[in-house]
This record gives sequence, structure tokens and C-alpha cells, in this order.
Amino acid sequence: MTDALPPHLRWTAIALVVTGGMAGSAARAGLALAIPTVAEVPIAIALVNIVGAFLLGCLSSMLERRGPADASAAQLRLLLGTGFCGGFTTYSALANDTVVLAVNGGVGAAMLYALGTLLVGGLATWAGIVVGIGLGGSRRPGRGGEPA
Repeated sequence: MTDALPPHLRWTAIALVVTGGMAGSAARAGLALAIPTVAEVPIAIALVNIVGAFLLGCLSSMLERRGPADASAAQLRLLLGTGFCGGFTTYSALANDTVVLAVNGGVGAAMLYALGTLLVGGLATWAGIVVGIGLGGSRRPGRGGEPA
């Protein structure tokens, strides 16, 4: 009966996402408490989003090698990608911090904070993909890499 359910409705998948999400949210909260703001700029949220983007890029490229049929890769995607990275990163807090900066520190500082975080986060994703490929996540059998 469990196999008849779509993957996103299976209890094991939900449990993996919830477990990873709790760990990621706790890690983010801990870093937000440990890293002080600098000149009223909430550095912790920007760093969390950038690090999370890097981790997700690296994880994705490493798991890509295993292919969609690999059950353990699918579980790692749910636990670490959707769960941990989803709980760890927080673009809603980035948006809120941007508004607070705009109100308190000016629109220029808010725009620099938001756009800078997004740009550096995009570069961090790319760097994570490159690192993941370097760690062996670039080729699947039969896709121009290893022999089928």
C-alpha cells in the first residue's frame, strides 16, 4: 500500500524532511545567536543562505552521479537537501532583514544586502556544484563518463 502513494506522501519521506528540517533550523538559530550584527547588518542570515546554497549545490552534484533510481540518494536528497538545507536557509528572514535595513539604514544598504546575498549565494551554488563534481559527482554510467 505504501508504494501506491506518491513519494511526497510517504511517511518515511516526510520523516526524513522533518528530521533534516529540524536540524537545519536549529543550526541556523544557533548561528544567528552566535554571530552578532555588524553595523546593524544581520550578517548571520546572509552567511547561512550563502553556506546553504553552497551545500545544496555540492550535495546535488554529488548525488546526481547515483541517478534517480538509487534509493539511498533519494533519501539523502530528502534528509539533507530538502530537509536540512531547507530548514537552514531562510529567504523569508532575508526579506524581513532587508525591510528592517531599508527602514533603519536606508534603501541603499538594504538593496546591497539583499542583492549581494543573492549574487554571492548564486556563486556559492556554482562553487558547490564544482566541488561536488570534483568529489566524484559528475558522471553517471552511460552518460559520456564511465562505461555503461
